[in-house]
Amino acid sequence: MAPAHKTILAGLATFAVGSALWLFGLDVEIVVFTPSKVGVVLMVVGGLETLYGLYKSVRGAGAERR
Repeated sequence: MAPAHKTILAGLATFAVGSALWLFGLDVEIVVFTPSKVGVVLMVVGGLETLYGLYKSVRGAGAERR
């Protein structure tokens, strides 16, 4: 599997875990952090990682055509 595809899959998995924490962690509060806030951070990181993987796949496809 190409590195860009691995990055996209890892970003989507991170986004899915973050959205699960955000949806189901609203009622839970741990002393240091709340799972819903960690979920939002993971969703942002996962989204950025997915966008980077898409960029790598488009950029790699353009470089191979030359």
